[in-house]
Amino acid sequence: METTHVLYLATPPRPSFYMDATPEEYAVIEQHFAFLDGLRQQGKLVLAGPALDGAFGVAILKITDLDEARTIVATDPAVVTGLFTPSLHPLSLGPVTP
Repeated sequence: METTHVLYLATPPRPSFYMDATPEEYAVIEQHFAFLDGLRQQGKLVLAGPALDGAFGVAILKITDLDEARTIVATDPAVVTGLFTPSLHPLSLGPVTP
């Protein structure tokens, strides 16, 4: 199968989440970070981080098809617990031209 990329947007429960997460929420975030690190080690995570306005977290996944991306996201602890609402968007990555 051909490798492709997918944008994974993770919407938190509130825009201020990254500044005021409860201890319980932060425990889930630690699991989420470990999950992302595992994806990075597998070569499936290109980049990840929160939007500075708190609207969502962003990850770009390097996968073989959209079903693989759905399976990955469905096992993210922040999604499993209902903390984040996910959405997936296929990408076409290429060189930037002026």
